[in-house]
Amino acid sequence: MTLTPTKPPQHPAPVEMDPPEDGPSVGERVASVFSTGFVAVWAVLVVLPLLWAVLTAFKSDQEILTDPWGLPQQWRLDNFARAWTEGNIGTYFVNSLIVVVTATVLVMLLGAMTAYVIARYRFPGRDVIYYTFVAGMAFPIFLALVPLFFVVKNVGLTATYLGLVLVYVAYALPFTVFFLTGFFRTLPGSLIEAALLDGCSHAGVFFRIMLPLAEPGIVSVGIFNFLGLWNQFILPLVLMPDQDKYVLSQGLVVLAATQGYRSDWSGLFAGLVIATLPVVAVYIVFQRRIQEGLAVGAFR
Repeated sequence: MTLTPTKPPQHPAPVEMDPPEDGPSVGERVASVFSTGFVAVWAVLVVLPLLWAVLTAFKSDQEILTDPWGLPQQWRLDNFARAWTEGNIGTYFVNSLIVVVTATVLVMLLGAMTAYVIARYRFPGRDVIYYTFVAGMAFPIFLALVPLFFVVKNVGLTATYLGLVLVYVAYALPFTVFFLTGFFRTLPGSLIEAALLDGCSHAGVFFRIMLPLAEPGIVSVGIFNFLGLWNQFILPLVLMPDQDKYVLSQGLVVLAATQGYRSDWSGLFAGLVIATLPVVAVYIVFQRRIQEGLAVGAFR
């Protein structure tokens, strides 16, 4: 009996691995440089006109015409006082605060309750209601101006704060419901069941549990609504013909006409800066809350 020697096992040749890359690829670097440069250019295009308007608001009329790009020789605060009183910016500013703050509070309350019911309750026609709100976001407001004017006129709310507030609420409600519906769907349903078992009512579940949990989304959409309604022009132009009740967007048109006729360019720029301050202040104060709310809504 002869034994044939067995061949030693042959191990596969080692596979050569590519060395790990030390950093981002060339394409990623190019994309990063391009995106950074685009953001930097965009920031310059936004900040420079705003900064120029602020500096111009402190100049005299002669300085604006002779040295438009230089710093003011004397910082004139009386330009703002003149725009506030003689230009009636103070009246328009208060009117805007009354209308926009009231409309924002109402639309957030109604929108949050509507979004919660659509997100958490099943009933016939729920999807129809939801997609009706979604379709309302795509409906151009210009097509509804004429019938909207006659509806408001027939109920006797033309040239009233209440009429403008109700229209603002209807205008901002579709976006609010759409945004918050997705947010409420991400919240844990076990908390609702536990609260109901403990004897909490449906309203108590909403106001005590779900509404505080949805605070990041509510703050974010509330800020967007405030900024959008503050800058609204076409709706008050149609529904608010009484000049004493003009909001700030209408008042700026009047200011541009009157101050331009008087050649009071410093007062005009001061009024523009006053109108811009609430928007800039809200963004600076709440920018972190906006980012947190959008991030929470995206990753939950």
